[in-house]
Amino acid sequence: MSCLFCKIVEGSIPSRKVYEDEQVVAFHDIQPQAPVHLLVIPKKHIASLNDAEAEDAEVLGRLQLVAQQVAREAGLSESGYRVVTNSGKDAGQIVFHIHYHVLGGEKLALLGNKE
Repeated sequence: MSCLFCKIVEGSIPSRKVYEDEQVVAFHDIQPQAPVHLLVIPKKHIASLNDAEAEDAEVLGRLQLVAQQVAREAGLSESGYRVVTNSGKDAGQIVFHIHYHVLGGEKLALLGNKE
């Protein structure tokens, strides 16, 4: 198994977990892009959003709800936060295991703003 996130799920690579249930794990990103930068991943290996199937609908919904929960627990609900998933190399996906970035803790730049 060469997937970094699958190794985190199985426990062979340590992570700073903030949440775990039977379907999903959330942990701190090791290269944070904001004061709060959490990753929310399914335990099931799905390479990217493009690889999700109809049978994955429940776990994809669970990812959204866990993103909301960990953002709230990190104190981001009042000020706001961003949830991002990159799908494919040209979108910036580096680890090919679907994951949501939960970013916050400061005023984030507008997406697409080139100023």
